[in-house]
Amino acid sequence: MRTGGQGITSIELACGLTEEVVRTLGEVRLRVMGTSMVPSILPGDFVSIHRATPQEISPGEVVLFSRNGRLIIHRVVDRKWAATEDNPGELRLITRGDRVLQDDPPVSSLELLGRVVSIERGSRKVELPDAGSNSLIIRLLQSSDRATYLYLRLAAWWRNIFLWRAKCQA
Repeated sequence: MRTGGQGITSIELACGLTEEVVRTLGEVRLRVMGTSMVPSILPGDFVSIHRATPQEISPGEVVLFSRNGRLIIHRVVDRKWAATEDNPGELRLITRGDRVLQDDPPVSSLELLGRVVSIERGSRKVELPDAGSNSLIIRLLQSSDRATYLYLRLAAWWRNIFLWRAKCQA
């Protein structure tokens, strides 16, 4: 993707293309860039997304949605029925990043792209932790960007040690 003056346009095009792939083919694989889901999902992880509707999603699952030209991966914390001008009752998902203190605005069925079904870190698949696991670590990371930075540095160091050992044993 291009940065600078055309950076926003490139990002919006990539997000639009991702939306189209999920809606047409039903799945997509993406590299995560942000830190809002640390420690569950780390920057650089690959996530596989399968198309889903709000009715198929339960609290605790992690979803991908599109909002304002951006793709967001957050955990569902609740589901609520909301009346709109066009629809007397639409199921909306209430989401939040694991490292974020406040909920996102409700996610509509038009914004929802799908659920995260797998995570790849390096060359291995990792389990998607439950919402309640790592609660002490999550509270620490929610309170401090510096703690998040240090956690990510430690995770990268650990990953390099693990990969180095795997290469040496081969």
